[in-house]
Amino acid sequence: MDPLDRIDEIISMVETARSVPMSRTNFMFDRGEMVAILDELRAELPGDLRRAGALLEERDKIIDAGKREADRIIGEGETEHARLVSVNEITVSAEHEGARIIAEARAEAQRLREEVDDYVDTALANFEQFLTRALGSIERGRDKMHALREIGTFQGEDHERPLPF
Repeated sequence: MDPLDRIDEIISMVETARSVPMSRTNFMFDRGEMVAILDELRAELPGDLRRAGALLEERDKIIDAGKREADRIIGEGETEHARLVSVNEITVSAEHEGARIIAEARAEAQRLREEVDDYVDTALANFEQFLTRALGSIERGRDKMHALREIGTFQGEDHERPLPF
């Protein structure tokens, strides 16, 4: 019989026992019968208590194993979180650095383009001035040649004289 059923049986026996005359709290009960019932209860309890103790130990082991597994999973999650945050920070940092380098390269390329344009413009302007002076010299030379031809410097007797230009 279950120990709790035994306890319920003892309570029922106490409730139905005859009261001692002139007392509401004292009762009469067969001592031998009560001792026999309590001995049976004592005999049943150790096995049930051992089973309950074993169940409690098993429960504690399961709870401890669950806590260790939960701690392991949490630790792995925190490690993975830290890794992902680190990877993300590295990626963001690299993207910012890459954007900065590209912006610097574009600015440097634009500066060099402007510098080359200025150099080429200056060179062409100098060449234009040189050509303009050369063209002016050529025109003056042709004009002198035409003028000399008209005044006749190229006629017969003045062969010996050097040309004025």
